[in-house]
Amino acid sequence: MKNFYDNRELSWLKFNERVLDEARDPNVPLGERLNFAAIFQSNLDEFFMIRVGSLCDCVLVGDAAPDNKTGFSAETQLELIYKRCQDLGLMRDAAYFSIAEELENKYDIEQVDFRALSKKEEEFTREYFKKEIMPLLNPQVTDKRYPFPFLQNKAIYAVCQLETKSGTCLGIVAASGNFNRVLSLPYEKKMRYMLAEELILHYMPIIFSNYKILSKSLLRVTRNADINLEEGMYDHDIDYRDIMATLLKERRILRPIRMELSRNLSDAAVDYLKKRLTLTSNGQIFHLNSPLDLSFIYDIKTKIEDKYVDLYYEHYTPQKSAMIEPKKPIIEQILAHDVLLSYPYESIKPFLSLLQEASEDSEVVSLKITLYRVARQSKVVEALINAAENGKDVFVLVELRARFDEENNIGWSKALEKAGCTVMYGPDSIKVHSKLLLITKKTADGVKHITQIGTGNYNEKTSALYTDLSLMTANEEIGVDASYIFNCLATGLLPGQTQFLLASPLNLQSRIIDKIDAQIAASKAGNTGFIGLKLNSLTDKLLIDKLIEASKAGVKIDMAVRGICCLVAGVAGYTENIRVISIVGRFLEHSRIYIFGTGDDCQIYISSADFMTRNTLRRIEVAAPVLDTNIKKRIKRGFSLMFSDNVKARMMRSDGIYYHRPQTPGEQTFSFQDYQMEKAMNAEKLSVKVSPVVKVKPVKVKVKPKKA
Repeated sequence: MKNFYDNRELSWLKFNERVLDEARDPNVPLGERLNFAAIFQSNLDEFFMIRVGSLCDCVLVGDAAPDNKTGFSAETQLELIYKRCQDLGLMRDAAYFSIAEELENKYDIEQVDFRALSKKEEEFTREYFKKEIMPLLNPQVTDKRYPFPFLQNKAIYAVCQLETKSGTCLGIVAASGNFNRVLSLPYEKKMRYMLAEELILHYMPIIFSNYKILSKSLLRVTRNADINLEEGMYDHDIDYRDIMATLLKERRILRPIRMELSRNLSDAAVDYLKKRLTLTSNGQIFHLNSPLDLSFIYDIKTKIEDKYVDLYYEHYTPQKSAMIEPKKPIIEQILAHDVLLSYPYESIKPFLSLLQEASEDSEVVSLKITLYRVARQSKVVEALINAAENGKDVFVLVELRARFDEENNIGWSKALEKAGCTVMYGPDSIKVHSKLLLITKKTADGVKHITQIGTGNYNEKTSALYTDLSLMTANEEIGVDASYIFNCLATGLLPGQTQFLLASPLNLQSRIIDKIDAQIAASKAGNTGFIGLKLNSLTDKLLIDKLIEASKAGVKIDMAVRGICCLVAGVAGYTENIRVISIVGRFLEHSRIYIFGTGDDCQIYISSADFMTRNTLRRIEVAAPVLDTNIKKRIKRGFSLMFSDNVKARMMRSDGIYYHRPQTPGEQTFSFQDYQMEKAMNAEKLSVKVSPVVKVKPVKVKVKPKKA
């Protein structure tokens, strides 16, 4: 293995450890630390359901090429994952109990077990269990005579080994369902609570009163959720939504890949469970002392956040953009100059206003948009429906394969279709992940386009939580490219002949390589070569190798990569000119920015695409050039400031380990996200210069469109 590569899965686990670091950071409010612990667990659940599930499938069918960067086989990757996750489980336990201790000592908020109950409280819990919980339970005994029950994905069960006259058997009870999970104890002013699953486990002797209980534990199973779309490929006689609905049902019953336990069951009971759940490795069994599912903390939050405001971050409201005049129509402003919105520091409302104005503008003839993930109560979809009802031609490409948003997207696609929108789904073999909107106006001066290109989803909820960029422009050349892309999507072609927009899978990767080559040439000619990248993930080996080549040629490369980074920075002779940071903080860093060159003539793109093979070669993505001079300066300054963060930024070492950069003597504490919030709140006091719409010379690109 070359020491300048890292394995994708192990790099992701390093990212999730950085999330757990927030739960362990004493400078983070206690309630937020609890939230980060829950996010860590939720992230890990999805990692097992998708990434580990996929590796398990590869081992099962014996069809797994080794990792193209480290050479690890699927079996080796699984062994390393299981080992690392055992360590992370211990770290999670320590973080949780540290938080719990502080909550009890400082705020009188206590999760109690039965050893800490008073006699009065014990009587209360017994009566509560008998009246409110036990009638809703469905206990089962399983042995040779009784079938093993189906265990739902991520549900909690109480299990016990039971002694019978002829030997032992297993008792199983679903410990989550039609009852409140959090039970608040009465009789005291302070908040003391128990979890329903602990109550059920404690009273197993009542449930299985005819047996002697030898050992017991709570149990949680994680199932593979990596549904295979190709098994349900398009059938001309079946609505694609029906295929997706069927596959979603199949997801719920896929093979178990992880078992978590809260207590020590006997070896015989564990072996029995392992066999029944078809687990093939002891590494798939995890013991945790903290609650198996931390999602209950959101229920706790609703009970305490108003009383203990210092437990959480001070509320932040996305601000008005200084680029926009509040009382002037947004379309009129975009026709005059480009507009950039920076979420969550700035509000998504101007974008929503753009859709609403377009839906009612008599000159607007059509709206075209790609939807990947939208809110449950989506104002974006409402505006599109309004546009269709007002007689506009509305084309919506809904990506039904947006993982874990499939059901939501199916519902919205039906509502859009009912309103008269033309609804299409992504091409057969490739997801549409681009964030692209095209509004076409027919005016007395001819046809005009307004194009919006974003780095994040059209989702009002996540726009207040994720850092993303939204560029709105009336640049006609960009509008023509966007129109071409939508025409390709509507006719089953992959877009390739774009002049200004970079579009995967046919030209984004190759044109990025050309731009890296240009910086290599500049460096070799004695000039300054520079590449700046802000990404969620970096896994594309072709691009990684090109960045290594650039580093060896003397090009300075700065990368802010939140999650997976398969390139190891700072390795002498290879990546010594590359520095990598990762910012994990209050907001999820989600925007993608590409910068090539220095000075005023540098090229800047914002994009929906990470540098992952799935984005560059297996999805339809779009990257848009930033042409407005002042917006370019704004993005460059923000990018540069990320590397001054000494609070939330972690720097990668040459061994692939991340560390907090220590403050130099006299250096002030600086958090990039805090700075962005403060800057946005003071934006109305600042005057923001705007530039007229810029025209640039087209780039000749010859790519023959292919069938999707």
